[in-house]
Amino acid sequence: MNGRRIWGEAKLWLVGIPIALWTLIPIYHLFLFSISSKDSAFGGALWPDHPTTRNFGIVLRQDHFYLHHFWHQIWNSLLISVTTGVLTLLVATTAAFAISRLKVRGGRVVMNAALFTYFIPAAFLAVPMYKAMSGFGLLNNQWSLILAMVTLASPYAIWVLKQASDKLPVELDEAAIVDGATPLQLFRMVYLPLMAPSLVAVGVYALLLAWNEYLYAFLLLSNDKSVTLSVALGHFLSADDSPWELLMATGFLYALPPAAIYYVFRRYMVAGLTSGAVKS
Repeated sequence: MNGRRIWGEAKLWLVGIPIALWTLIPIYHLFLFSISSKDSAFGGALWPDHPTTRNFGIVLRQDHFYLHHFWHQIWNSLLISVTTGVLTLLVATTAAFAISRLKVRGGRVVMNAALFTYFIPAAFLAVPMYKAMSGFGLLNNQWSLILAMVTLASPYAIWVLKQASDKLPVELDEAAIVDGATPLQLFRMVYLPLMAPSLVAVGVYALLLAWNEYLYAFLLLSNDKSVTLSVALGHFLSADDSPWELLMATGFLYALPPAAIYYVFRRYMVAGLTSGAVKS
């Protein structure tokens, strides 16, 4: 038995170590370039001879042509991401409640139809989305990106919350209804507290989806003061002699907020996204 256990753990290590290295090495190189000077950025050394924090200072002070709106753009990213997360939660929570707990007619058809949209890659929907936002006069308006992200995130969010909702005991609803609870009270006092882990997981998922989005942000927003920082990072690549050290420093700073958010809510992410995945 001990031999099998040791062999099982050994297999986990054999798989886990390469995956960890595959994940961490690019992050290490990102940090390595960000603390290197322009001349030594591509030296191939495992650690720069003269590491410096000067690049981070330039980014934070906005002392470069491509960084003149750094704080404005990172605020845009935060605003769009948080708004996307809140609206996705609002749409997905009410939809999952109606489908799973109120058993509205046609609810499952609507959910399956929403999930069917994932058969079409999101990149293929970018141009139709651009055309639709143009028709509504929302181009270069941050609401266009928010609505696009909510559209992309909601089907999966509804499915996750519906699966988690199905695991809640029906007796709780019946007891609340017997006590005279209205559907709104049932939603607020029974459903939301019990669904908290899944709600956090879905909210973080939608927030990170919007935070990392590039294609839709590039198409729908064009003004330097309205674009997200992910789009602004792409401007570095348009120069013949790109300041790679500043690009990497900016990218490293841009990666810190989602890493912090995931770290804070990590226990909810695992519990919430796997809720309902296994039937009891």
